[in-house]
Amino acid sequence: MKKVLIITYYWPPSGGPGVQRWLKFVKYLPDFGITPIVYCPENPNYPIKDVSLVSDVSPDLTVLKTPIREPYKWAQLFSRSKTTDLSKGLISNSKKQSILERLFLFIRGNFFIPDARVFWVKPSVCFLSDYIKTHKIDTVITTGPPHSLHLIGLQLKQLHSIKWIADFRDPWTQIGYHKKLKLSAFAQKKHKHLEASVLQTADELVVTSPQTKTLFSELTNRSISVITNGYDFEISKHSTLDSKFTLSHIGSLLGGRNPLILWRVLSNLIKESPQFSSVFQLKLIGAVSTEVMDSIYSYGLENHIQTIGYVSHDKALEYQKKTQVLLLIEEDSKETEYIIPGKLFEYMASKRPIIAIGPDASDIETLLNETRSGAYFRYDEEAALRTLLEQHFEAYNSQQLAVDSIGLEMYSRKNLTQQLVHELLI
Repeated sequence: MKKVLIITYYWPPSGGPGVQRWLKFVKYLPDFGITPIVYCPENPNYPIKDVSLVSDVSPDLTVLKTPIREPYKWAQLFSRSKTTDLSKGLISNSKKQSILERLFLFIRGNFFIPDARVFWVKPSVCFLSDYIKTHKIDTVITTGPPHSLHLIGLQLKQLHSIKWIADFRDPWTQIGYHKKLKLSAFAQKKHKHLEASVLQTADELVVTSPQTKTLFSELTNRSISVITNGYDFEISKHSTLDSKFTLSHIGSLLGGRNPLILWRVLSNLIKESPQFSSVFQLKLIGAVSTEVMDSIYSYGLENHIQTIGYVSHDKALEYQKKTQVLLLIEEDSKETEYIIPGKLFEYMASKRPIIAIGPDASDIETLLNETRSGAYFRYDEEAALRTLLEQHFEAYNSQQLAVDSIGLEMYSRKNLTQQLVHELLI
């Protein structure tokens, strides 16, 4: 069987969305004649852990580990909460940032380029160079963010006759939080230089959305494949649903993901309809920023909200399969147009109606329309959003709130792994 070395920062027991993509690819690669070898940190500073994901790791899998030095651990000596928020991407609105938070952001953006895991590059290249020679590895895959892992691939490519595939789960300089890092002109230039070096040197590039492919096509002439994220469970229409009219959001709600039009619509429906008010519930499963919570309370939704916090991936799937309506909220920004969140595919496979709110142009809207899984709204489409919520509530009252989605099979993790193998590894 062909051996492939996969370099990733996120690996079980890491939780959150970053670990899912390559955990699932690695799970199914042996089915298509590929032997994966995973390289990850020995002592990472994961902001979220989910030990349930360990069960997806085969006991036969070779996992290589070396120590990593991370500045987030040092920063916790000054402020554990701010450091944890920063490592999760929970960056406050600039007007509400403390002096300490502004200092952390400046240091993070200008002293650790491209990111805080950059100190792992040099020791990793040394360790993996010996491993590649000894075990005759001819294909290496790096996945980011953190994009410093692509620098490992870049240097290995310069040292060895290997095929290097760079997988971008998110863009680099166009990622949503990049412009919030208070970058100096020098730091911004260095980011651009490193990004260009990776995009122009990798043998193959993989992205998770068509719009990211369009973005990268302007920066390189290398081959770019779109392989989205997906779902890894049996699709079933027979879930026991919440008795209340629940709208559930799974995952982090950062400051930029604050859909005031949704809070206004819900607030008005509660005021105008005692029936709606008696059965409506908003469930937020995952980290929620203070800014979002303040907005929710300002619209008088405090008696209808249930904040659950981070739960295991298995538990999150339970919540989304039994909710009446699933919420997908993306920031209203140009950078967000390149993102298809991994949870969208699990949302679609959960067979519950999806309401998505996001920027003007998004691949999310295309996917929802093609699979008939839900509706997409921009931040100025308040009237249309209210109309759909009223229709969903009417269907809920008659016990007919459902979705008749199509074409989901192509997004199963096993089918996506087959696509990866056939397009890039054979």
